[in-house]
Amino acid sequence: MIVALSLNCMAGAKRIVATERKFVFTTKITQDTKVSDNYYSELRALRVLRGDNSFAFDCRRTVLGTIIIALLFLSSRFAQDAYAAAAPTTVRVGYPQPSGAQLPLWVMSEAKLDQKYGFDLQNIYISGGARLTQTLVAGDIDMATTGGAVINAVLSGADLIYIASIVPTYGFSVYARPDVKDIGSLKGKIVGVMTKGASSDHAMVAVLRHNHLQSGQDVKFLYLGTNDAMWIALDQRRVSATMVSPPATLFARKAGMNFLVDLADLKIEYQGSTFGTRRSLLKNYPNFALRTMRAMVRGIHFFKTRREDTHKILAKFLGTRDPEALEESWRYGADMPAKPYPVDSAVQAVLNHLAEGDPRYAKHKPGEFIEPGLLDELDKSGYIDRLYAAPGK
Repeated sequence: MIVALSLNCMAGAKRIVATERKFVFTTKITQDTKVSDNYYSELRALRVLRGDNSFAFDCRRTVLGTIIIALLFLSSRFAQDAYAAAAPTTVRVGYPQPSGAQLPLWVMSEAKLDQKYGFDLQNIYISGGARLTQTLVAGDIDMATTGGAVINAVLSGADLIYIASIVPTYGFSVYARPDVKDIGSLKGKIVGVMTKGASSDHAMVAVLRHNHLQSGQDVKFLYLGTNDAMWIALDQRRVSATMVSPPATLFARKAGMNFLVDLADLKIEYQGSTFGTRRSLLKNYPNFALRTMRAMVRGIHFFKTRREDTHKILAKFLGTRDPEALEESWRYGADMPAKPYPVDSAVQAVLNHLAEGDPRYAKHKPGEFIEPGLLDELDKSGYIDRLYAAPGK
């Protein structure tokens, strides 16, 4: 409006006699320029701001003043544009293994929920929870589905926080060679896990303890780095048992491996698959973080209520069209909570486990690692309840 007023002033001034200054423009106008209907009211407003209620004016002063105002206006707009440019339009989310636990992420991108809420999601596979968490700390990704490794990172000075809990327990089952009939039979043998400190490591310790076995003493651990390496080691008899998640659970059974236990059945609380990010991202871009959380909650609703569409998405990311494998993965994901609040007791379970090796962990409380504000805002607004109350859902 200000720039338009300046142009109108220059055009209209050639037709107005400034009686106050006895100054007349005599320049020939080659094209009749119509002054906007609100030109005079805008001009009066400018004169009032200048402390002069008369309509007569010095056009040169008015144009100069208008240009100054316009420059101030543009500088403000440039500042706003710079802020908008600084806000991310792409969110990079890492995940540690291709399994049903990643369904919220995969659905967000494949169902275009990210675009619906104003950002582009990049799913990035980074094998192993510890390595994934290090990548998040370094700023090479913005968020991650990870587990207990976040607590280790925070107590080492990292700027991380849990904002949602997708699987508030261990998302693994134990499968073993055909000669291993139960967990007790693992005494004196070697088991395979991903990396030290990863969820698979903690899970194996927990299941052994549940069966009165001591890791490192009764059962040796072999750290293999990736899910593929864990399966290969089991197949090649390098380990007697390992941790497996859907759909690899189905493939293990088809290969003749023995199912020993699903850790979910043991009701052992643990901060399994979570949604974590940096505190600085929440502070600097709260609206962006809220939109990401909204898309994730909508993604959970999608795969809970659209089974066949979810099977297609799983087929793409898992690299299989085996209907049994897709169904097993879908069932795993469908058990996720509609309101994935971080769980204090699950975080406490991680702290208790870590405190056994280092007493400093016992001094900390779950609240230090949890920020439920984004989910709480969505919940209190009624957004999540409305999703599941919709007709046909």
